[in-house]
Amino acid sequence: MRKKCITMSIALMLALSACASDRQEDVIVSDNNNVSEATEISEEDMSSFASGIASDETEEASEEETAEQEIVLNDEIEERCPTTLTVTRSDVEYGEFTHGTYYSETCGMERGYSILLPADYSEDKQYPVLYLLHGIFGDEYSFSGDSGNKIKEIVGNMAADGLIEETIIVCPNMFAAWDPDQKPGFDAESCLPYDNFINDLTNDLMPYIEENYSVLTGRENTYLAGFSMGGRETIYITLKRPELFGYVCAISAAPGVVATTDKFMSHPGQMEESEMLFEEGATEPNVFIICCGTNDSVVGDYPKSYHEIMEANGCNHIWYEITGADHDNNAIRSGLYNLFKQIAYDKKA
Repeated sequence: MRKKCITMSIALMLALSACASDRQEDVIVSDNNNVSEATEISEEDMSSFASGIASDETEEASEEETAEQEIVLNDEIEERCPTTLTVTRSDVEYGEFTHGTYYSETCGMERGYSILLPADYSEDKQYPVLYLLHGIFGDEYSFSGDSGNKIKEIVGNMAADGLIEETIIVCPNMFAAWDPDQKPGFDAESCLPYDNFINDLTNDLMPYIEENYSVLTGRENTYLAGFSMGGRETIYITLKRPELFGYVCAISAAPGVVATTDKFMSHPGQMEESEMLFEEGATEPNVFIICCGTNDSVVGDYPKSYHEIMEANGCNHIWYEITGADHDNNAIRSGLYNLFKQIAYDKKA
């Protein structure tokens, strides 16, 4: 498997700014002494944790301005998703997100998911599938309700340009709680349902999608990506079940894969640092990307620390940083683009 490391200067971690909102909720945040105190997190902040901060940087462009741009298909990482792939084009028909439910034996209840099918989806054709995981405080609507990430445009334009196959994107509710009344929060107990999602995904959701939609099965056609808390679980799931996914991208991954204390809470860790590698003889992903913005004001240097641990352990992966990007749309667009670009290169080559 290819292994790349792009080294760039790292900006100091910015303080997370409070966003104004008429509606706020109390969550518990632990300090370094593990003493809990209540702090208010706005609805806007929670949305930013779930699907990325809306970027102040304008990456919009007209169809005419991007018409002459050419995507060079190679296995090189690009920091920014080309604007030709984020613009809505008149010659492309885009799919729309719809919502569905499935019964989770893992959680003992019905659970929801949003799904993006190609515009010309047909049961007579089979499609690869990407499972895309939201951040903390999110749910199955986080990505489908955030047009700033340009998910429909990126996958639709790349498929229309013949770079990738038409692809189904599944956005699950990653908070796999056993108690329907349990809510997300900044404490160890509230994070356990996220760690439980590996069981819901592999035992319940994936079999349901494969049974009810016309998907190509097998690791070569099954992709996994996640942002923030979803990036943390993407790393964990990939290391635990690498045989299931051929292509993986963890974007702005949150702390907690290994034990640590951040500005929000203390994390007991899902594994030891020495365990952050693939078991001997394991079938590894063809591509395993970890990326983050250099100005990430939420997770800071934690994604880089995962890269350093895995590099020290000899665990194959691609690491890169997005210069100037925060915990934001730019990081998400970049990660998704590079994931699909690597898929396109492998399948065309």
